Amino acid sequence: MNENERIQELRKLLKQYSYEYYTLDRPTVPDSEYDMLFRELQDLEAKHPELYDPDSPTQRVGNEILSEFKKITHERPMLSLGDVFSYDELREWSKKITDVYGEVEYCAEYKIDGLAMSLIYEDGLFKQAVTRGDGITGEDVSSNVRTIQSVPMSIPYKQRYDIRGEVYMPKSSFNRVNRERRENGEEEFANPRNAAAGSIRQLDSRICASRGLDGFWYHVPDDVNSDTHYGSLEYARKLGFIVNENTRLFNSIEEVISFIEDTAKIRHDLPYEIDGMVIKVNSYALQRELGFTSRIPKWAIAYKFPAEEVRTKVEDIFITVGRTGKCTPNAKLTPVKVAGTTVSFATLHNEDNIKDKDIRIGDTVIVRKAGDIIPEVVRAIKENRDGSQVRFTFPEHCPVCGGKLYRFEDEAAHYCVNTECKARLVYSIAHFTERNAMNIDGLGEKRVEAFLNEGLLNSFEDIYKLHNRREDILQMEKFGQKSFDNLIEAIENSKANSVERLINGLGIRQVGEKAARILAAHFKNMDAFMNASLEELSEIKDIGPITAEYIREFFNEASNREMINQLKLFGVNMNYIDTSLNTDSIFNGKTVVLTGTLERFSRNEATALLENLGAHVSGSVSKKTDYVIYGTEAGSKLDKARELGVATMDESEFEKLI
Repeated sequence: MNENERIQELRKLLKQYSYEYYTLDRPTVPDSEYDMLFRELQDLEAKHPELYDPDSPTQRVGNEILSEFKKITHERPMLSLGDVFSYDELREWSKKITDVYGEVEYCAEYKIDGLAMSLIYEDGLFKQAVTRGDGITGEDVSSNVRTIQSVPMSIPYKQRYDIRGEVYMPKSSFNRVNRERRENGEEEFANPRNAAAGSIRQLDSRICASRGLDGFWYHVPDDVNSDTHYGSLEYARKLGFIVNENTRLFNSIEEVISFIEDTAKIRHDLPYEIDGMVIKVNSYALQRELGFTSRIPKWAIAYKFPAEEVRTKVEDIFITVGRTGKCTPNAKLTPVKVAGTTVSFATLHNEDNIKDKDIRIGDTVIVRKAGDIIPEVVRAIKENRDGSQVRFTFPEHCPVCGGKLYRFEDEAAHYCVNTECKARLVYSIAHFTERNAMNIDGLGEKRVEAFLNEGLLNSFEDIYKLHNRREDILQMEKFGQKSFDNLIEAIENSKANSVERLINGLGIRQVGEKAARILAAHFKNMDAFMNASLEELSEIKDIGPITAEYIREFFNEASNREMINQLKLFGVNMNYIDTSLNTDSIFNGKTVVLTGTLERFSRNEATALLENLGAHVSGSVSKKTDYVIYGTEAGSKLDKARELGVATMDESEFEKLI
């Protein structure tokens, strides 16, 4: 292949990868591979200026946009930045400026890994939120951005105000959302950036609201309120926008490099993802003099952290079985440190992924963390093979129960459909007892497995018979009288739950916490829900035909209907408890802030409880805040509340009050 053909091939590849990444939010290659190909194309085009093409990925600001939202033309284009990948390149960029203008002040900002966004305010009120799109035209996602608690709906500034920034998903939200998707049998998001992009493009703003997005704001085009970029950020902060507190000013590029090195050491401890540093000339006057190329500003550059990819060995490939019967292949790795933690295992997702990447037992492989969170095998190093490597053949039978595995049409995963499979039972019962389901403290996954091995648990119904197995349980290791009494009390308390907790605990595919609440509120009781027709289920907003089919399949099983009847006999509540507004609550009409990690409630549960009690739940502490409720690892919000004299309470005090 000559260089002309290689250029055409790279342009085609990069367009496809850009479409998958920016438009579909389903990247098929890691960022490091895309960057490598992009740089190769840049180098080849520099060698062959006669092959210039205005449609080349190197000449484009962004890519195509989706058509579900109204298209908006930006008054000022939202340009992308040039990238550098080494300190030498960063020094070279700086030298071009300082050779002409002398000493320059730089502003360095964390490069947030999210979705670029423009917020428009008119007469002090939020008017519009627009995605970058292709840089010229974006999508109006105002209804979704409005659900981000930290985005101000009004500002003390009456002229038109356009501020740009990044909407992102915090790591805590990412882990929670993926856990919920895993429990509902849905495909997990690959990384926080894609999770944020997928959330902001939801047509139903309630789904976006549940995802826990946030934003940092870092650029005001044509700002007349300051002569410098940093001054502009300070003014934006005063208006109520969240500006990253780690933004710094420096007088030399060497100081910037030291800052980058210090940041690299702590980036994995940050509560959000960053993939580099953005460096901008601070003076607006100098920015105007430097100007732009056809694609990027000359006064700003993005330094990208090198992808932390390490070599290790695939010692084995094994299958795990989830509560829905989904069988997931996993690689057992020679332990290796990646992005600050030791990794011994990595998911291989499904059979197709193993075949496409040609991953074999005994292979030396490249491992990284997707979004610096989820360990993944990037590729096998095939040139290191010595003939001892073994191809993995996906088993035809479940490794736990021996039942036949099935791969359904249009799905990449294999499933064990044996409802008596031990692995399915352990995960199903553990899910049934989880905090956001029946909330039975003391019956976690390990204890469920121990009880199952002792013949004490084989079904949901057996949980409510455990009070009769006192002697058997007390003989078990690390199980005393107090533990037994606490467990029985938790089981008894679970009988009084509103029926949405039971619906969630049943483990019906695609029926998680949110769907369970919708179904319970609609049908009011289990009998009406259990006997609903496919048509009636399909017509419920946010349920849809596929979920409706899963629900009907579940209740068409006679054993599942009998299980519900048995739970009734044990006294488990089958009715919806309407926690409508309680005007007698001390929280009625009050502004409340939640901070830290709550143990007894999910953040969504606590918010819903407070709102049902008449409270307004805010994301920030101010003099207008009435109460701050805090859990473990509470930070600056709790400190600020105490400084302002705002009433605070820990989770146990909150629980007593409600």
